[in-house]
Amino acid sequence: MPDAVYVRDAFARIADRYVLTNHVLSFGADIWWRKVVTSRIRKWKPRRLLDVASGTGDLALEIQDHCPDCEVIASDFCAEMLVHASSRGLQNTVVADALALPFPDGGFDVVTVAFGLRNMADYPAALREMLRVLKPGGHLVILDFSLPDGVLRKPYRLYLHHVLPRLAGLLTGQKDAYEYLGGSIESFPSGEAMNGLLETCGFTEANATPLTFGVVSIYQGTRPAP
Repeated sequence: MPDAVYVRDAFARIADRYVLTNHVLSFGADIWWRKVVTSRIRKWKPRRLLDVASGTGDLALEIQDHCPDCEVIASDFCAEMLVHASSRGLQNTVVADALALPFPDGGFDVVTVAFGLRNMADYPAALREMLRVLKPGGHLVILDFSLPDGVLRKPYRLYLHHVLPRLAGLLTGQKDAYEYLGGSIESFPSGEAMNGLLETCGFTEANATPLTFGVVSIYQGTRPAP
């Protein structure tokens, strides 16, 4: 699992160019991925939502714009990223470590984490902390990279390990900040492995939805009612 200090320093260095780089590296697909997540959340009509590892606030802003009756709080352990989130219009931000969230038990209807769980030092500890702050019956939604199956797997891995770091380096001037990305995606649990991890950490109704031929996946779990 990634080293927390390295990850925080890397994100601090690329904060100024993070949003543009994501759009370029995903060919704009990241915008659609977040809209799919937000559409799912809107159906639940949550009153309070926590976006963990919010970064520059892309997902939190999308939810804030399309769920006007929901109080959206964004947390991240990199203060530099949240400065950008606030400047873009995100109303509530909190600098916090996902492994020790400064919120009471059962305070949120929904917890989201987009492209952040993969960067955390302890996946089970982070998931149990997200479970703790969810209300009984509340939902966790994870959006993160996965590896496609079939004929796309080999060319995608070529892009991931060789093309993406070079392109990101040109865009940000910080190539090394992206060199760990391919390895982190390769080792991150996906599909049934992620569903099993969610269930081990106390969630029920775990399920996975692949998007864009499996390049990313949405994972969902529910905190069981008493």
